[in-house]
Amino acid sequence: MPLSANNPDRTSWLHVGKNSDFPIQNIPFGVFLTRDDIITIGSRIGDTAIDLGALHQLGYFEGIPLTDDIFLQDTLNDFIADGRKTWRAVRDRIAEIFDSNNTILKNNTKHKEIVLFRLDEIEMQLPVQVGDYTDFYSSMEHATNVGTMFRDPDNALMPNWLHIPVGYHGRSSSIIPSGIPIHRPQGQTMPEGATEPIFGPSKLIDFELEMAFITTDANDLGEPIPVNEAEEYIFGLVLFNDWSARDIQKWEYVPLGPFLAKNFASSMSPWIVTLDALEPFKVESPKPIKPLLPYLKSKGKKGYDINLEVAIRPKNAKEAIVSKSNFKYMYWNMSQQLAHHTVNGCPVNSGDMMGSGTISGPTEESYGSMLELTWRGEKPLTMKDGTERKFINDFDTVIMRGHCEKDGTRIGFGEVSTQLLPIYNSQKNKKK
Repeated sequence: MPLSANNPDRTSWLHVGKNSDFPIQNIPFGVFLTRDDIITIGSRIGDTAIDLGALHQLGYFEGIPLTDDIFLQDTLNDFIADGRKTWRAVRDRIAEIFDSNNTILKNNTKHKEIVLFRLDEIEMQLPVQVGDYTDFYSSMEHATNVGTMFRDPDNALMPNWLHIPVGYHGRSSSIIPSGIPIHRPQGQTMPEGATEPIFGPSKLIDFELEMAFITTDANDLGEPIPVNEAEEYIFGLVLFNDWSARDIQKWEYVPLGPFLAKNFASSMSPWIVTLDALEPFKVESPKPIKPLLPYLKSKGKKGYDINLEVAIRPKNAKEAIVSKSNFKYMYWNMSQQLAHHTVNGCPVNSGDMMGSGTISGPTEESYGSMLELTWRGEKPLTMKDGTERKFINDFDTVIMRGHCEKDGTRIGFGEVSTQLLPIYNSQKNKKK
């Protein structure tokens, strides 16, 4: 089925700003609460949200085999489970409906009042129910930087790193949408020079600049997904901030890896941008340094040229951009990650989330965490208000943005924005 929604010459009768992340060539999917307190699945063009549940009930998806309630749910899981053929047909139809040459809905004032919302009339929700969440460690620059800090430059990468996409199973219950604040976590740490651990608030809260992909029902128990078929089972991508408590992490990660240092919160952008929309921005992945085992050898362009940035906004101050990176730097691509994840027969379900791991580039300004940007706090960053940051302070807001741009077409993700609050005060919250 052709990707007619990607036609770069198509324009919409809805207003789209010049630098909008959401032209008619994007058509992302999300879940929002309407002005009438109804949760619906929707899409977005420019600064207009589209109620797909209402659009379906009014007959605009006639001819596409969809259940009556497919868009009247509070998650995208069932829609994603319908597979790529359905996603593509729906996205192409939305492009047709809102094409500047199509006047059917444009001239129907009553239908437009039901279907269309301003962004200030909706409240974005978590778009999927995340059953399982896996976080990879797939940026060679990031792994090298961290290994250099905590071991030495000659042994920065662990022996297995160039052979497998390293990952760990995370916690899905603390994945939240953009705009939800989080509290500084507490846990055990081992202070420098001490012989016994202490308990208290983490002093080294960090962001991790990541992207995450969402899967559909992909395989049965025992069935591996071939690396060159993997993209058929990936619905789309979101921006992802995998929050980290570095001091807790340092004490707990040996021998079994991250635990409390990672599971307190992970933030995702609310609009899922489909792989179909990102198709024009595919690029070659970095060439493998060591020969790969056959099940990890992918063919063709599997990387994506997605510009990324991170900003920190202190309370009552302007934001400062602290990192500019790109998803194309990932050593292990999504196809390899999914193939490795399932090579042992692990089943993948609709709505599962796979984090890329911190995305760092080759230059200091392209590092994807405060750990690297300040080199363990040795090189503090200066904010617009003159204050310095080694890690994230209470009441700071971390904002991540991402977009692709080529031949005049821009496809973006919006942003994921999260404020860090002080430790949770149970007595104070009870009084509320």
